[in-house]
Amino acid sequence: MKQKYLLILATAITFLACYTNYLPAETRPPQVAGAFYPASQAELSQMIDGFLEQVPEQKIAGKLIALIVPHAGYQYSGQVAAYAYKLLQGRRFDTVILIGPSHHAYINVASVWCDGDWETPLGKVPVDTAMAKAIAGENELFSCSVEAHWPEHSLEVQLPFLQKTLKSFKIVPILVSEPTLKNCRSLAGAIVRQMNSGKRVLLVISTDMSHYFPYAKASEMDHTALAVLAKQDAKTLDALMAKGACEFCGSGAVLTALAVADLLAPVKISVLKYANSGDVTGDRDRVVGYSATAIYQEEPTTKKGQNMLSKTQQKELLKIARQTVESYVQTGTVPEFKVTDKGLLEKRGVFVTLHENGELRGCIGYIMPIEALYLAVSKMAVEAATGDPRFSPVKPAELPQLEIEISVLSVPVSINNPEEIVMGTHGVIVRKGGRGGVFLPQVATETGWTREQFLDELCSQKAGLPADAWKNKDCELYTFSAQVFGEKE
Repeated sequence: MKQKYLLILATAITFLACYTNYLPAETRPPQVAGAFYPASQAELSQMIDGFLEQVPEQKIAGKLIALIVPHAGYQYSGQVAAYAYKLLQGRRFDTVILIGPSHHAYINVASVWCDGDWETPLGKVPVDTAMAKAIAGENELFSCSVEAHWPEHSLEVQLPFLQKTLKSFKIVPILVSEPTLKNCRSLAGAIVRQMNSGKRVLLVISTDMSHYFPYAKASEMDHTALAVLAKQDAKTLDALMAKGACEFCGSGAVLTALAVADLLAPVKISVLKYANSGDVTGDRDRVVGYSATAIYQEEPTTKKGQNMLSKTQQKELLKIARQTVESYVQTGTVPEFKVTDKGLLEKRGVFVTLHENGELRGCIGYIMPIEALYLAVSKMAVEAATGDPRFSPVKPAELPQLEIEISVLSVPVSINNPEEIVMGTHGVIVRKGGRGGVFLPQVATETGWTREQFLDELCSQKAGLPADAWKNKDCELYTFSAQVFGEKE
């Protein structure tokens, strides 16, 4: 409690000290250039290039979700950070959500910088105002505020690396405090909803590790932390940090990343590099630990037919969807289901489609695996019946005429050539400039469209793009497969 009150006092002092000179402005100028990293554009660019050149070529096969990187002075931790940022070369992201701790102020859970640009010697980076406000508006404990951000270095030091490895992007800067698992899960939920919004979103977690222990002790603590991190065990990591067995100064940011990983599971967490300040300076009496870590979704490698649902599992999901729709339409309540089948407890993307007398009556779902399959089916059944904006809510009199169809999805994979799309087998996602749309595999079968017609309609109908937008090099295409089954089979 004493530490909490000291942080509150520090917040007040910081605000008063900064208020006169650092009123909220359109642009946040660099605060630690010349201290944590070079103030000269040429020197800074050359330093980062040198760090990146020292990193051996490494690839991850899949969708990159998050990086965990250090935030000390570049002379101490820059080389470690480069192991993470090297992965960004050749990738594209619309928005980078930056999460780190405040070293100067107490924050009530999360402080989001919602408007304006951030500047470094390498130029300006715009804030994604719409996304920032959407995240801040998710919870009364989150806020759009700037005071704590002005003197803080933990997010600023990440920008030059991002500017050197990404071509065009916006940011959402977030400082966190009160790192309870509940708070971190709340923030993670808001972030994942933005990751599923159609934009290409990367999460960057800014944190150092153990502080000021002898070299051997620090290495032991840090490797304990990294082992638990790689196992995606947030509860154990939280407990270890609470009793001082390991340290992340950005503990709230790290626990938020693990909560995001849990919502997007299955994911892999790979530690790319570890070192501490003693490896750089030679002083091993009091060191600070640094690590570079990647969180990503692996590309599917399962063979055809593997992980397919059995007839029994299909019938159970259809039963859940039917009971949910009937209960919600008639009484406004969703029944509870006791499910023990491991296949139905796996997190999967899913769509629920309703037909009435052969005509579409509603279709809602989500692509990425967010929650247990049976829960996803129940929730999407409600949305298909009452939440599809193209249709009025289903009425009780219509229930006997409804036919339910479920599509269980694989994780989407980026493709480079439209010729890779197999009509009737692949569903397709299109993304360009913050817009996106999706067609399920059965759309091609039901319409008889050619591949070109399919993509034209996907862009114009679903994404609000020009029909030929898929032909542009900056347009992203993803494919996924679906196991489709329905009541009429």
